[in-house]
Amino acid sequence: MPVMTTTASRALTGARRRAGLVVRSRIAGDDAAERRQRIWHSEGERWNSPGDAICAVHGDASMFAAGLTALLLQSLHPLAMAGVADHSDYRGDPWGRLQRTSQFIATTTFGTVPDATQLIRTINGVHRAVVGTDYRGRPYDARDPHLLRWVHVAEIWSFLECHRLYGRTAMSAERRDEYVRQASRTGIMLGAKGVPMTVAELDAALEEYRPELEASPAALDARHFLLNEPPVGWTDKPAYAMLREGAVAALPPWARRTLGLADGPLGSRAVALHLGRTGVSTLRWVLDAVEG
Repeated sequence: MPVMTTTASRALTGARRRAGLVVRSRIAGDDAAERRQRIWHSEGERWNSPGDAICAVHGDASMFAAGLTALLLQSLHPLAMAGVADHSDYRGDPWGRLQRTSQFIATTTFGTVPDATQLIRTINGVHRAVVGTDYRGRPYDARDPHLLRWVHVAEIWSFLECHRLYGRTAMSAERRDEYVRQASRTGIMLGAKGVPMTVAELDAALEEYRPELEASPAALDARHFLLNEPPVGWTDKPAYAMLREGAVAALPPWARRTLGLADGPLGSRAVALHLGRTGVSTLRWVLDAVEG
């Protein structure tokens, strides 16, 4: 009997590790192991230390839900969303876009200063070409400090809120302020002005943008793609469905209403939050087998 138990335990560990490797490759690419080695283990000065709040948030599995929350929230600014719709291949290459975003967050959070700085310079260079008009003919420019601030605010708010709801460990008010302050570096270096430095400033900034936000055709198209026809196989759909519910539940109520989203299955946000916690915990469990 002990032999059977040991065998079953090894089989479960192996299956868990294989699942973790699949998840990691989806998020970070087929060269995930090499990227991880460069980002986490290269010699050189880093902006952040392992115990910093930004490392706790960006290194947590709650980021799987947070990424969806951020995309949905960011889509509500018609000019920012027009830039994504016109210049991003998020429909044609959704996994590639996800991997590039994952690399940016990992490099600027955990990587060396030269690597992080160079990546930010590259993004700033790409933004020069992201200009156009939205569906109402209003001009947009990805270098606009006001739009860059919106993207930063919506992203950081989403990451912090999903960590509050689904993170491995709770954060004190002081640590949450520390996160906002540490996360401000990339926003500033990307060209945003008036970047929030505390949670109170972050909440105020989000509220400040509300008069500019709407469910534009591009936002509704992105919502449909992300929530109703995600690029996942049938075996991945149950896990994605839980993350989707958790991501939507993390949105501010007014954002859910603007996008025409229910509070959760059967209209229950409590059910959606439970599904989100379950989905994040499951992903954390399989990834711990790879990274632990």
